[in-house]
Amino acid sequence: MCRWFAYISPTEPCLLTDVLINPANAISKQCSEHYLPGLLPQGQEKELDDATDKLLQMRNSMLNMDGLGISWYTPAASNYVKGVEGDHPALYKSQSPPINDFNFRSRHVFMHNGAISNFLDIRRDMTDLHSFDNFCNIFGTTDSEHAAALYMTYLTGGIQNATKDKWEKEYPVSAMKDAMINTVISIMKLQHAKLGSKKAPNSLNFCTTDGKKMVAIRFRNHATQQPPSLYWSEFAGRTLNEKYPGNPDSSDQQNDTATKPAEDHGKHTIIASEPTTYDESEWHLINANSILMVDENGTEVEEKIPFDASLNAVDPNNP
Repeated sequence: MCRWFAYISPTEPCLLTDVLINPANAISKQCSEHYLPGLLPQGQEKELDDATDKLLQMRNSMLNMDGLGISWYTPAASNYVKGVEGDHPALYKSQSPPINDFNFRSRHVFMHNGAISNFLDIRRDMTDLHSFDNFCNIFGTTDSEHAAALYMTYLTGGIQNATKDKWEKEYPVSAMKDAMINTVISIMKLQHAKLGSKKAPNSLNFCTTDGKKMVAIRFRNHATQQPPSLYWSEFAGRTLNEKYPGNPDSSDQQNDTATKPAEDHGKHTIIASEPTTYDESEWHLINANSILMVDENGTEVEEKIPFDASLNAVDPNNP
């Protein structure tokens, strides 16, 4: 079981504790408790053991044993390192108990919930699609970092032109969208060419940001099965941020120490595997096989991901 949470805003910073630790369903507590509105029946959003969808039950019932990582954007490096300007990601990660993947040292951050199916069968062919510099920045064996290298290859100019000097550049959200979709379709095409009808469906919940813009997808190439859960919100930040009134755990509780009214909270977007506030009206379930784009002004746009239906796969465990 994997979970992630992403917050971006052009004007409104937040405390990590407010969004990652304090709420009753904060990501730090989702290793064993879940809240899945829109995927479980109304009034039973926490009753995972009784879920009729066995794939949903399997994805969410296991404990999180895959380590953790936190990345946040700060201008600190620009104050100490010559030639570095603006905000850059600081990274904390724990590789215990299992090994986690390495993140690219650039202004771009990439994360993945799910799995590239048949990864060992296509791993060698996948590296052929990486530019030299992006391939050299893979330090482990996970499917997630190979997907990140492929995304960065597409974002920074393609296999012949994607060099590490381009990792520091900013790209429009449309380019981030195209690179993300090309990454997904390339993975499916490799599986189709290598395995044909024996290929299994992928679960590809990807998210990437450069600190100003964000792109995320909720994707599974199966005709009927749902991808892993993924939600977004443009309002939950004002409930999570302790400077503002409200409480993430109950509408009956108020934050008596708030220093600002709710209407003063800046534009922001949260994308998360599960809602971290219990007001369902604050959250939207991203549609299956869709991409959510957040531009530098904080404007959100959701679109379906176009792909050839022949790239869908059959689940061998649930045909």
